Amino acid sequence: MRRPLICSLFCITFFFSNAQSFVNPYPQGYFRWPVDLRPEIVANMGELRPNHWHMGLDVRTGGHENERVYAAADGYISHIGIRPGSFGRFLVITHPNGFSTLYGHLNDFAPFIEEWVTGQQYATESWPQELDPAPSQFPVKKGDFISYSGNTGGSQGPHVHFEIRSTKTDECLNPLLFGFDLKDNVPPTLQQIALYDRSQSIYNTGRPQSYPLSRGVDGYVIPKIPVIISRLPVIGFGLRAYDRLSGSANQDGIYSTRLWVDGQLLTGFSLDSISYDETGYYNSHVDFRNHYKGGIEYQLLNRLPNDRSGVYQMNGDGSLRLTDTLTHEVLLEVRDAYQNLSSLRFRIRLDDKLFSEMGIGSGSVGGVANTAMPAERLVPGLSQTITRPGFELKLRPENLYDTVNLYYTSVKAAAGAVSGRYVVNDESIPVNQLMQVRIRPALELTDEQKQHTLVLRSGGKSDNIRKAVWEDGWITAEFSDFGTFSSYYDFTPPVLNAPGKGDTINLGSSTRLLFTPSDASGIKAFRAEIDGKWIRFTNDKSRTWIYRFDERVPYGVHQLMVRVEDLAGNITEKTWWFRRSAYTPPPARKKASKKSSGKKTTSKGSGKTAVKKPVKKKGK
Repeated sequence: MRRPLICSLFCITFFFSNAQSFVNPYPQGYFRWPVDLRPEIVANMGELRPNHWHMGLDVRTGGHENERVYAAADGYISHIGIRPGSFGRFLVITHPNGFSTLYGHLNDFAPFIEEWVTGQQYATESWPQELDPAPSQFPVKKGDFISYSGNTGGSQGPHVHFEIRSTKTDECLNPLLFGFDLKDNVPPTLQQIALYDRSQSIYNTGRPQSYPLSRGVDGYVIPKIPVIISRLPVIGFGLRAYDRLSGSANQDGIYSTRLWVDGQLLTGFSLDSISYDETGYYNSHVDFRNHYKGGIEYQLLNRLPNDRSGVYQMNGDGSLRLTDTLTHEVLLEVRDAYQNLSSLRFRIRLDDKLFSEMGIGSGSVGGVANTAMPAERLVPGLSQTITRPGFELKLRPENLYDTVNLYYTSVKAAAGAVSGRYVVNDESIPVNQLMQVRIRPALELTDEQKQHTLVLRSGGKSDNIRKAVWEDGWITAEFSDFGTFSSYYDFTPPVLNAPGKGDTINLGSSTRLLFTPSDASGIKAFRAEIDGKWIRFTNDKSRTWIYRFDERVPYGVHQLMVRVEDLAGNITEKTWWFRRSAYTPPPARKKASKKSSGKKTTSKGSGKTAVKKPVKKKGK
């Protein structure tokens, strides 16, 4: 993808020069910290997350919500988003210097923003929103209050997700390069180096050959191994490492690597500029298959054949090709965003016996004889269709990162089933973006059954369900994982809990209504009305819908209607009456006299009279 010229110059300077120079192209001190707390983070940009890099800083808020969040610099609010999962409630500010900042997982916005957003939600009768105010609508100055911090969306705890982006390209830039008051003099920690056979696909190599690392006087070393004797003529390297800021125990992501062989730069990557369009390439940046099967999530130092991200800087694919039996000197440099450096040095040479075997046989792979039977292969960068009786899988050029040996099997449809089950590889092989699945139904379906037909992808650690689209008698859907594919129809409506009991539910002084509908296929739509008017329920965590009572529902008796639709089109609709009342504190109890009166009292319900006697105090 195209990058700004300033970033391109930076990459060239940093990665293709032997000098220990670093050119930071970004303004220092232009942005302020987004909260009025001591600058601390719980995650940095480039930290490894499931299926993506972390794209900004997670700003620590002391474990609390509702800390005030401030504009990092002058500008205007250019986007306001409200999403289930993802960022939850978030803001984007465009600044006049070519950068934008994003603030995510927020609670309420500042009142002047909150009022406008609420109006948009009621006007569209929709809680999720993607709004683009005019530049003149919400201008802000550096330090202006814009929202309260929170834990909305995909957040796992209270914090503010903070990004700095190029306004022109929308790429996320590493915020640690902008001069915030975050102290760091701690170099990255290197844990393990791994060697991969790059004469074949990474999905066919099994677990890599790995070596633990230890810190020596002049950097990291592979203990007790003076020279690695390799049986791999074409080698890719993987690294297990992490970084820390000064005074922090968090294991953050590393910023950059450079790998030198005999003084020549072979490969490197930098996590300084990533767009959301390319964050899925994270799955080709790590050893996805090894980690999926319980192994270590190594970061690959060489680029896989169909990796189209911009994080690697190298000549060729970054693999080391050994064509002799000489000993070669390898230097790996690993830096954080503050340019603290950790280095690893080791020596490697090709096994003598392997060298004598290289080039023998017409079926050689990477110079080594290959006697294995060829498998049907799926090749990255091509449009391909897997065609079997009653089943098709269409792959787009961008779907695969490396060559995949096809595994396919099927199970015939059981009596009355819509389709059989079709197995194509498994989840341990990552897929970039969507591929199309087509299934021929095993029986004739009525129009109503067709309208309720779903496609299931199952297996491994997760299942995915899609609404079927009918094309020329085929059931079609799109998925981003391999697995077992089948089709079925669903006429079971969602289950919806009642907010209470009784003909008129007494909510007393309750502050909210809460619903957590459930359905096997998943909830597609939720709508609630009070007294015949749409009412705003939030859905920050993608599961529970919550309405917090406001001036739209005063004290008194009201009618509530809730309508829930599942992915198959089944609908559950229920209506209740409920009563709200003002809070009435319980009557205060009368304080008992300090001195006992000795008067007669009657115990309720006993009919008997008891005499309370004064308690005698002990003498001094």
